[in-house]
Amino acid sequence: MTCQASNVPPPEEIDIPALKEKYREERDRRIRPEGQEQYAPHEDHLTHDTYEHDPFSPVVPRDSLSEDIDVAILGAGWTGILAAYHLTQSGVRNFRVIDNAGNYGGTWYWNRYPGIQCDNDAYCYLPLLEQTGWLPSKKFSDGKEIYDYIQLIVDKFGFRDKGVFHTLVTALKWDESIKRWRISTSRDDEIRARFVIMAGGTLSTPKFPNVPGIHKFRGHKFHTSRWDYEYTGGDWHSPELDKLTDKRVAILGTGATAIQAVPYLGKYAKQLYVLQRTPSSVDERPNPPTDPDWAASLKPGWQAVRQQNFLHAANEVLARDEPDLICDFWTEINRNLNAEREKQGWPEFKLEEFMARREMMDFRVMERVRRRCDGIVKDPGTAAALKPWYRFMCKRPLSNNDYYETFNRPNVKLVDVSPTQGLEAMTEKGFIARGIEYEIDCIVFASGFEVTSDLKRRWGLDNVEGRNGVSIYDHWANGPKTLHGITTHNFPNMFFSGYVQGGLNGTTTLQFSKQVYHAAWIISQALKRGIRAVEATQQGQDAYVKRFHEVELDLSTILNECTPSYFTNEGDKEAKWFLFRGWGLGWDNFQAMLEEWRQKGDFAGMSIEHETRDG
Repeated sequence: MTCQASNVPPPEEIDIPALKEKYREERDRRIRPEGQEQYAPHEDHLTHDTYEHDPFSPVVPRDSLSEDIDVAILGAGWTGILAAYHLTQSGVRNFRVIDNAGNYGGTWYWNRYPGIQCDNDAYCYLPLLEQTGWLPSKKFSDGKEIYDYIQLIVDKFGFRDKGVFHTLVTALKWDESIKRWRISTSRDDEIRARFVIMAGGTLSTPKFPNVPGIHKFRGHKFHTSRWDYEYTGGDWHSPELDKLTDKRVAILGTGATAIQAVPYLGKYAKQLYVLQRTPSSVDERPNPPTDPDWAASLKPGWQAVRQQNFLHAANEVLARDEPDLICDFWTEINRNLNAEREKQGWPEFKLEEFMARREMMDFRVMERVRRRCDGIVKDPGTAAALKPWYRFMCKRPLSNNDYYETFNRPNVKLVDVSPTQGLEAMTEKGFIARGIEYEIDCIVFASGFEVTSDLKRRWGLDNVEGRNGVSIYDHWANGPKTLHGITTHNFPNMFFSGYVQGGLNGTTTLQFSKQVYHAAWIISQALKRGIRAVEATQQGQDAYVKRFHEVELDLSTILNECTPSYFTNEGDKEAKWFLFRGWGLGWDNFQAMLEEWRQKGDFAGMSIEHETRDG
């Protein structure tokens, strides 16, 4: 079936200057001067205890480890799993995967809140589908299905026994005398790894707002990434929250997690307060089951083709004859633009005209989403407060068929905390908003994760010390400096992942997979060639950073016009860490550059130190 253009308001109904002014007003009244400091530090016991607590698996006592290994993978989410996969495929088997969770899974281990689903096309997002011969049951997979698929991968490719769980890495220190990383842990382990892959992911460290009085509250509280089914009733498989029928509940946050959990809280709680600073754009979610005829028709290489199509449709541009295989809210703008050009006989546009048309389509799509609020939410004031006033990619676009409808329930109240740029205060009995105290029994924090904040807040490691005692926190005090986005000078045999000076892809698992594939190639080659240490040279790093900044994506619109969120590092225009600071020549160009580098095989831009004859 051909994917059709969506029904958006016509251009004559869009007043761009007025909307830009509205967007600016809404942005400015939500920005807080303290930026990331509006969130509690990691050392705060609420944050720290949550980070260490595992409500899903008991911690099993074990003896401390003392061992020499080839590779330590820090993190057992998708990035760590894919690192283990690529190492295994390259013949490297002497590795460990270390995580403070109780099993493989990362964000899909921790996040078990009611309603959890993938909000990207699962046929793109879930990696290695062809290699495993498995397909998701529907377009947007449930969290439990994803977690189970992760276990399938781990078992199929044989690295179940490599996991070291319920173990917090506390420090990393390069030991020049043995050319290894000494890894300290909460279990008093002494692990000496030749190589380290930092695979902590972007959604690993939960954060809480630094709300006055938050520790005074005597009721129950928990973060959505540590959902307390003992308190709410129900479980991951059947989220019937029947213990909330006599409870007054508040949920703070209206991002990706909240829009999935709110319908369940609204259904079961005696009273639900949804505390919103900035509304999300919430589109409809058609989620059909996987068509068996479509599945049977798939040809080898189909997933790479689909992922490439998503890259074009969501992040770049669709070619003239390229269909939209994804056909959802992520690809709507480019799909609609192509449909209009088709009607017009495909006229040629200069870049300025194309960007103007794209901007207009962005405004039209967002106006459609705002009108969706009016069509579903019965109370005009609530509908108005739920409308997103910003560009499509200023906050993570979302979809849910029940979120807006939940606000029609008599027991559900939207509490707009934007006048105070967030929750004003908490008391022993509840919270204060606009000077009114609301008594509650429980507050659920859907306040997200440390994504673009300072490195130490995200990693939570006491110390990462490279060659000559250089701390990574000092080395990257003003942002990352890398070669290829994965290595840095003074930190031999260490590889990074995430949004660090590299190519960007809308399929995050593909982006991270390519990063750890590159790391695994370097590691396997080093082990085969008898190389003890490999490190970005200062010259190689400087040359790459210079080139990266020359071609870097222009972020001026996002930085200057978008509402504060983790996408924009809370409105910081000089953010050191930023999700979309990517290789401006495109994903394919970046991958081709890395492939050419690997084909040459001379480790250009890196220094290498070979094994000595005696060791």
